[in-house]
Amino acid sequence: MHKLKIPCVVILDNAPVQNSAAFLEKSEDWYSYGLSLHFLPTYSPALNLIEILGRKIKYERLSFNAYTGYMNLKEEDLEILSQVGQKYTITLS
Repeated sequence: MHKLKIPCVVILDNAPVQNSAAFLEKSEDWYSYGLSLHFLPTYSPALNLIEILGRKIKYERLSFNAYTGYMNLKEEDLEILSQVGQKYTITLS
């Protein structure tokens, strides 16, 4: 692997694999190539908007029909995602 031309930051959510010895050993190598790893705090849903979005889609927006086949699920997901920020928004209380 070559040194990156620009610095790169990867935000991680503390999944078990990201805290494994093998993963953490490689982090020094990645850092030497210009890749920085930053871990979110242990419980930080406000910092992990994709979790909130996924939950909203799954439990509030998908129709029953979406679960009848892969293509139906894909089409509904893409339709919903295309409207995030316009028709659908996430507000943190």
